[in-house]
Amino acid sequence: MKSTISSKGQLTVPIELRDRFGLAAGTVVHFEILDDAVLMRKGAPEDHPVDRLFGRLTLEKPVDEILDEMRGPRPARPRKKRATRRQ
Repeated sequence: MKSTISSKGQLTVPIELRDRFGLAAGTVVHFEILDDAVLMRKGAPEDHPVDRLFGRLTLEKPVDEILDEMRGPRPARPRKKRATRRQ
């Protein structure tokens, strides 16, 4: 099997290898240097720092109420003027 590296440094992995090793878009791969060869190994997805913090926040109050406490009450919305008929 053969592939060519693009001008951007990208490499197309042949379909036979992608199918055999389950290499889909977004799959993490690791490269290892062995004497005069390069070994590409399928890896496990690594945790991004944001992923470790991601979760669900449970609040005691609704968000609007918390914001009102922090910022002060919101100004009243102006009423829409009713269209008047001219005769």
